[in-house]
Amino acid sequence: MVKIAVGMGRKGAAMGLRLRGALAMFVLGGAGGCIPASPGYDPLPPAPPVAAPDTPAATKPQGDGVTALPSPPPAWEARRVVANARTIPEGSYVVRPGDTLRGIANTTGAGSEAIARANLLPAPFTIRTGQRLTIPGGRYHTVHEGETGIAIARAYGVDWSRIVTANGLNEPYILRTGQRILIPGDAMPRSAAERAAAFRLDIDDILTGGEPAIKPNEKPAVAVTSPRRVLPSTAAVTAPTTTPGTFAWPVDGRLYKRFGAGASGERNDGIKIAVPMDTPIGAAADGTVAYVGSGVPGLGGVVIVRHGGGLTTVYGHASQLLVQRGQAVKKGQKIALSGDSGFADRPMVHFEMRSGRTPVDPLTRLPRR
Repeated sequence: MVKIAVGMGRKGAAMGLRLRGALAMFVLGGAGGCIPASPGYDPLPPAPPVAAPDTPAATKPQGDGVTALPSPPPAWEARRVVANARTIPEGSYVVRPGDTLRGIANTTGAGSEAIARANLLPAPFTIRTGQRLTIPGGRYHTVHEGETGIAIARAYGVDWSRIVTANGLNEPYILRTGQRILIPGDAMPRSAAERAAAFRLDIDDILTGGEPAIKPNEKPAVAVTSPRRVLPSTAAVTAPTTTPGTFAWPVDGRLYKRFGAGASGERNDGIKIAVPMDTPIGAAADGTVAYVGSGVPGLGGVVIVRHGGGLTTVYGHASQLLVQRGQAVKKGQKIALSGDSGFADRPMVHFEMRSGRTPVDPLTRLPRR
């Protein structure tokens, strides 16, 4: 059983973490310090001559005492969305010779996927001359290159999960330019600030709405093998195809909180493992990093890894993030260091597993201890 040092208190631990973070940045970054991210960030930065292969060259502050490798901003921050949806009245359309579903969508202003669902058209969505199609009314947003579901949801002040359900979106959740997305609901908050305040980022949003839109015939980028090769925010990343055989514990520590509802009624979508500060966190299985940052409320420093078979693992409360979005990682590979960031009241790791969009108890997938 691991003993946890708590005598310093929350403030003392946070101060120590900041000092350690500053020292790490000085040692690793040298006189150059941190490399700031910017919209013009070079996706292929040159490797510093003194660094060993695959060794992080520098870190940058993420807030809450969390440090991370230099990287461009998330796609939903890099490409904002203008709320300019077109409202289409409900109606019908009689198919003419030479018509295609896409052409009918362009003519009516509705989404082709919405028309297919409204008329129960199975893939490959064959239509016939003389067929009367129902055209579903509503507000349709036309997707532009680089836009994400998260940014679309923020622009309209609507939960992205509602948009996913209304449009029947599914794996791999990558939007295509020109695609028309139905925005559920009628009224929008009056200002951009109110619309942004109505949106709250969560893990499900990242998994289903975090990838940038690409051209209809474009293929997602292949995962990279080194944190030195940084994919740009505009690159959608291919999800792994191989389903993991077994999962490993991310750290060796004491089980602090279990999956499910707690004594006070709050729900924990994962487990909490108490460990000493700066304990290496290993990937539970082979996969591709889907997110690195501190934007999920309460979880502090977070790494999200996609695995094959629609499985995902989440690692939270980290003090330092050691991988990049779009990076392929191996089972047991060090991806972060533990911390007490976010709402953690002691050094720990929040470990979460999801099958599709549903959180599952990690203890049912991890080896018994």
